Order: sequence, then structure tokens, then C-alpha cells
Amino acid sequence: MQLRRASILIGVLAGLGGQAMAQTCPAGAPVTYPLSKTVEQKDNYHGVAIADPYRWLEDANSDETHAWVVAQNKLTQDYLGKIPQREAIKQRLTKLWNYERFSVPHKEGGRYFYSRNDGLQNQAVLYTMKTLADTPRLLLDPNTLAADGTVALADTTVSPNGKYLAYSTAASGSDWNEIKVRDIDSGKDLEDHIKWVKFSNTAWLHDGSGFFYSRYDAPKEETKLADVNYFQKLYFHKLGTPQSADTLVYDRPDQKDWGFSGEVSNDGRYLIITISQGTERKNRLYYKDLSAKDGKVVQLLDGFDAAYNFLDNDGPVFTLTTDRNAPRSRVIAIDTRKPAPANWKEIVPEAAQTLVAANIINNQLVLNYLSDARSQVKVVDLKGKFVREVELPGIGSAAGFPGKRGDQETFYSFTSFTTPATIYRYDLASGKSSVYRQPKVDFDPAGFETRQEFFTSRDGTKVPMFIVSKKGIKLDGGNPTYLYGYGGFNISLTPSFSVANLAWLEMGGVYVMANLRGGGEYGESWHKAGTKLQKQNVFDDFIGAAEWLVSHKVTSPAKLSIGGGSNGGLLVGAAMTQRPDLFAAAIPQVGVLDMLRFHKFTIGWAWTSDYGSSDNADEFKALIKYSPLHNLKAGTCYPATMITTADHDDRVVPAHSFKFAAAAQASQGGAAPVLIRIDTKAGHGAGKPTTKQIEEVADRWGFLSKALHMYDAPVGGAE
Repeated sequence: MQLRRASILIGVLAGLGGQAMAQTCPAGAPVTYPLSKTVEQKDNYHGVAIADPYRWLEDANSDETHAWVVAQNKLTQDYLGKIPQREAIKQRLTKLWNYERFSVPHKEGGRYFYSRNDGLQNQAVLYTMKTLADTPRLLLDPNTLAADGTVALADTTVSPNGKYLAYSTAASGSDWNEIKVRDIDSGKDLEDHIKWVKFSNTAWLHDGSGFFYSRYDAPKEETKLADVNYFQKLYFHKLGTPQSADTLVYDRPDQKDWGFSGEVSNDGRYLIITISQGTERKNRLYYKDLSAKDGKVVQLLDGFDAAYNFLDNDGPVFTLTTDRNAPRSRVIAIDTRKPAPANWKEIVPEAAQTLVAANIINNQLVLNYLSDARSQVKVVDLKGKFVREVELPGIGSAAGFPGKRGDQETFYSFTSFTTPATIYRYDLASGKSSVYRQPKVDFDPAGFETRQEFFTSRDGTKVPMFIVSKKGIKLDGGNPTYLYGYGGFNISLTPSFSVANLAWLEMGGVYVMANLRGGGEYGESWHKAGTKLQKQNVFDDFIGAAEWLVSHKVTSPAKLSIGGGSNGGLLVGAAMTQRPDLFAAAIPQVGVLDMLRFHKFTIGWAWTSDYGSSDNADEFKALIKYSPLHNLKAGTCYPATMITTADHDDRVVPAHSFKFAAAAQASQGGAAPVLIRIDTKAGHGAGKPTTKQIEEVADRWGFLSKALHMYDAPVGGAE
């Protein structure tokens, strides 16, 4: 089958309409792509035949796929290597990246713990100290675990007695973790070694004798990065024993898609078991009395009707946050002896803002809200009476606030688009914040400005976006612009500092972040409005943001680029196939691009809560209308496109990007390049070494500098 015919079949057999507009492609020499063979593969979806000519690229271990990856990477690197500004961009990024970065400190067992990156270290280093005045002591340096920095810390948990650190590592960006235990005083590891852990925390018993964790059965070694993940189990590991002796605490052989997370209450009495189904915001909440011999697991909240998050307890009375009857969430108390909803006590009612996090510190509730995607933090007493609002340094994002009921201090980070994450110590008694760690970056924030605008989406919904640029830009449609979005899984996008984006701003670019439906900025109703049969709302919002930017002359289609990762990669793929005329460049990163088969790999089945499934006839009809892979049309003038993925991505398997790249190259009717950048020894993004991050961003901005004709823009410090 010829390449062009294969591309046509993908669309025609699906019976698609789409919103792509007819275009006359600009003249230019087309790119010569590596051969992507096609196969006669068709699948029947509810009576509709769908061709999948690049199915062979789903086999990441085959020699043919390997050869294809090598050829595609050579084409991409040859192309990027000829871009004049790429090296200067990389040098500037390296200089900007070279600044100290700190995590929010937390206290456990009489010690403080925090991580620090001195600037260009591939991984942040974990430190501890007994008082804030002490010289920090290095506890764990993950840079020593792999010479190339590709082994990262995925999770760290200190035992309540302060003796032990349970730490999880992830290799080459994989979601698979291994847990080890370090003696904090000696700095030496014990013999304990736990494998085949994924999507798990660790929860210590208060005496430090062992911890709870979640794992899957061992997969086949050759297919561990692609095989579907079902039947998670909750275990207890006793220190000094082999993993084979671990005790199974809870599993559900009748529920293959249930996931389990264990947490020990601050008083040490209860094991709290949170049960999830995929990425659905709703959950079940069970508990086990650890003080009772052979205590049974009690199904406290088993309706799977809302989100429930355990905060703390007064004996048998549990304090929770929930969005039951409150889409923007509230705080309640449940007496486990009288658990019926009629007996629940509301402590903090739903507010106009969205409650995203809460903690009990100094016998007070610290409540972190989002107000139009900006942080607002309030303190109330345990009866819900308002005490004060935490005075934040400006418009931005605050996070952290760890601690326990008896603590009088906590720490938080504050960041904005032009403010690096500064760490503050907050005194709960006085209500005063003081700077604890403030990084210094080689730029002048006074040269930039941020504004928030609201635009109207296709159905009349008002949607916010942040626009960041150098001060005083001309609104003449000539500004190179990077529009970023996500729009899914109840994840909120809030202002945050990024040296990658700073380099873009210094180049003369405008950075725009849109707060699309599907996210959590305005609570569960906002999230649900961008899921399943309503997923098109997300793409309409994104396209609406682009149209606003063009109509208000911030930019123009010839200067507008779009980007996003994971679910955001889906967003970019859908937008560029629905409105290829609106964008000059597109960068779908580690994207979910085959909406008919995403649930057949690793944890993809879990996303059906947001996407639906092609196994369902009605949801199939919605999916096929926007699935990026299935909406490519031969001869269409698509934007300059650079697809990015990684060989160890076992969250969104690289087959999504491989198949989309092959089909898009075959479909491209113009001269704009369609490239795929395939990283090695890397995964979905978490734990990526600094060196790899700099390389990837340099390639991204280099690619856009050519696609948006930015050659005359300066690269260097802020003017």
C-alpha cells in the first residue's frame, strides 16, 4: 500500500468530517522522510472499519521499529543541527538553568528534610538537619546512582521516629519504581529491596518497624514497558525481611482496575486505604484499626460517588475534604461510629474559590484555594471560623504547607511566571511569612509583564488565560507566540516559573497559558465539562484562545505555535488537525494520539474516566471525531510539527507518537517539516536529568525560531 493511500484510508474508513479548512499550501521544497511501511490492518469498531496501517510501530522491541527510530532521529537531528540559533539558545538556557533550587522543607522525627539542586546537577540532592540553624547534611545524592543522571528519586518518606528513610527510584524515566531503606544516622542502606512498585507511596508504622506500599505482579521483562497494568495490591513490608515475606494487606481479585494507596493516621492508630479507579476523581475510603489484633478493613465510604481526602482524626472522628454536594470542595467530619451522611458535620462549606489542598497545623486548618487559577490561602480554626488570609507576595502559585497538628510552623513555596520558586517559613501563631530560601536567576524580572485575559469559547463559556511577554510589545500581529494548554484529569495550570519559558521570552516570544475546561481550576463541574462526550469543549477552548490572540493582534497564524504534553499532546494533535490554518507550528509532546487503542497499553485503561473508550459505541463516535491519528487528511497543509517522545515512556507508550508521525509525514501536503524527536533512556518526563531537559528545550525553541522566522530576534539577557 502506498503511503498516501494509507493516510487517506485512516480518515475515509473512519467516516470523519472534522473542522480542518481547505488551504493552498505555500511553495517550498518538501522534506524527504524515512520510509514508513504500511500494513493491511483493519479493525471493526461497532460496524465501522478503521485502518491502522502503522500498527507494526506498536512493537517497540522489533528490529524494524528500531531502524525506523534511528532513521527518524537522524532526520530530526540533521534538521535541528542546521538551525543557526540553536547553539546560542542552548548556551543561554544553560546559563539560566544554573541557579539554586530548593524544595519545601518538612519536619519528621525531630529533623528537617529538603532537596536542593545547585544549578546544573542532573538530580536534586536530599539533605537533613536537626535545626534550621544547622549546617545541612547530605543524606542521599541520586546523581551517584547513574553516571548519566537517569536514575531519579520518585518518592521519599521518613519514618515517624526519624530513624529511617524509605526512598523510591525510577530508572530512565519509567513509572516502575524500586524501594530501598536508608538508616538516617549512618547514611547507609539496609538490605531491604522492594521491586515492581508503580503509582505508590510508602506509609510507615509509627514505631518504624515497617511500611505499607502498593505493587503489581512482576511483568515479563521484555514487555514491561507496554503491558497493561491491572490488579494492584496493598502490602506491608517488615524491615529486615525479604520482599517475598511481605504481608498482603488488601486486594480485590474481582476488581482488576482498583488501585490502592495506604496512609497511617498521625496518631498511628489507623491505616487509611484510598481506593481509586483509574484517574477518576471519585474514590472509596476504607480503614483498618492498627491497634486491634487482626483488625478488619472497614468500608467507610464505598459509594464511589465523590472525592474524599483524609486529613486527620480525633480518635474515631475523621476530618476529610470532599466534593460531595460541593463541586469546589469543602471540609467535613465523619464519626466512624455513626458514618451515615446524615450525621456528617460540615466544618468549612464550599466557597466561591476552588479548594485544592488542606492541612491541619497548630490546631488550625490551612486551606489552599484557587481563585481564577491564582492561589489564595486561608487559615481557619477547627470549627471553621476564619482566622486570617496568608499574605502572598503577589499573583502566583503557593504550594506546600506540610506539618502536623502540634506544629507551630510550616513552609511553602511561592512562584509566578517571572518569580523563581521562593521558600517561605510561615509562623502559625503570628501569621507572619519570612523568606527562607530565595534563588537568584540571571535575569531582570522588571523587563516582563503578566496579564490575565478572559475569552469566550465556542459555546459562550468564559475561559481565562495568562499572557506573559516583555513589557511594551507592539500589538501588530507580529509577535512569535507559544500557546500552551492541558485541559484534562482535573489538573489545574497555575502561574509558575520556568527558565525554559524565560529563554523564550528573552528571544522576543510571547508565552500564553490557557486554563481550559477539563482541568480543575473551577472545580469538578469545570473538569467534567471537558471529558468523554464533552471533550471537544477542551479543543474549542484552545482554538478560542488562539483566535482571541489573533483578533487582538497579539500574534497572527504565521507567528503562532502551540504546545502541550501528555493529555496536552492530545490537545495539540486535535487542534492542529481541526484547524491547521490557525497555527504555524505545533509541538505535541509525549501525547495520547491514538484515541481508539490508548487503553490497551500500561495504565492507559485508567484514562477512560476522562476520555471514554472505543469499546463503548457512543464514546467511540466521540473519540473518532477528534482522535489526532484518525483525523489526518492527505494533502492538507499542516503546521511545522515536531513530535516528541521517549523510548522508556511507559505512561503514554511511544507508539502513539510513532504512528502519528508516520501518518502525518504521509499526509503533509506542504513543505513544512513533520519531525519526531525520540529521546533515549528517558520516559514521560518525571525525573528527567537537567542535561536532557536543556537539550530538549533548546531543540524546541530552535525548531520554533525557524518555523516562526525569528532569526533576527536577539538571544541573550533581558534588554
